[in-house]
Amino acid sequence: MPSPTAAVAAALSAGLLLGACTSGAAIDARGGSSQTQSRTAAAGTARSASPSASAPAPSSPSATTTAPAARPDPASIPALIAMRYDAGPLRLGREGGSTDAYRQYFVTYQSNGLTISGRINIPRGTGPFPAVVLAHGYVDPAAYTNGQTMLRERDHLARRGYVTLHIDYRNHAQSDTDPSNDADLRTGYTVDAINAGLALDKAPFVARGRIALVGRSMGGGVVYNALVARPGLFRAAVAYAPVSSDTVDNFDKWVRRDASRASAARAVIARLGTPEAQPARWAATSPRTYFGRITEPLLIHHGTADEECPLDWSRETVAALKARGKSVQLDVYPGGRHTLASPQWDTSIRRTEAFLATYLR
Repeated sequence: MPSPTAAVAAALSAGLLLGACTSGAAIDARGGSSQTQSRTAAAGTARSASPSASAPAPSSPSATTTAPAARPDPASIPALIAMRYDAGPLRLGREGGSTDAYRQYFVTYQSNGLTISGRINIPRGTGPFPAVVLAHGYVDPAAYTNGQTMLRERDHLARRGYVTLHIDYRNHAQSDTDPSNDADLRTGYTVDAINAGLALDKAPFVARGRIALVGRSMGGGVVYNALVARPGLFRAAVAYAPVSSDTVDNFDKWVRRDASRASAARAVIARLGTPEAQPARWAATSPRTYFGRITEPLLIHHGTADEECPLDWSRETVAALKARGKSVQLDVYPGGRHTLASPQWDTSIRRTEAFLATYLR
């Protein structure tokens, strides 16, 4: 069996194992340093301090003041765009599930003050390696366990020489809790994916700037959000059977009509109004509205018999991206269900591998 990469060994000896300490102020996504926020205050929203109520009045009737800009709603894309992302370094924990091609670890990192857990595969051999963040689809957080999904993708890509970081998201597995996440239309998952990319970019075993984002189903929506919120972070992205890029489609299908999520639906509508009464506010929650910001190529896989996310959603997304001159490719799988089975999945992952190699190698 080949020995671990020198870069990995260096990372381990440098104290990346779970429990290792870091020093100094965290580096945020804009290149400056910031103090770590409290977990309650930094639950992934872009809430800024309110203007002081005791601000002095103008000195004369002719003096004018500029009204402070309204804070974007935490469920909106502008909130994700305005956010200062604060990603802590990867901390490798116990090893388990390693193969002759890669070493696998439990991993954590900081995402705007929250600890997020996941699983990471690091190829054996000589690094540094290109890397992929894997954003999983919906699993009931109460039943979800660490790294339980996207096993095929992360094994295949790690065997092809990619570091694969499968994130659990906040409120999942050993990740910290964010009680506002559902009421914020789960934008916290996008924050966690962006911070995963930033954390990977700091790791000594990852090739700087050579990182992609791959998401499936709900994770496909995370892909769309991340591309519009942080253009330039990822070199390329892939979405498997993604949700709609119009948030109203997803809200109507899985929140508004789900009695178990009635409280979340009420909380969102109390802030935004209904989609019918406040279309502009709801447009601000949809990544499609901001597709002009995207700079990365995107590959979408979708089956014609998808029982969860209609193929038309991806076709509408592709049309909207092409209307803005973006690089997007839709691969359609006749008879393919929401979770592609072999041999269609085998075809899809080969296409994914070729696509990533074009932009990351």
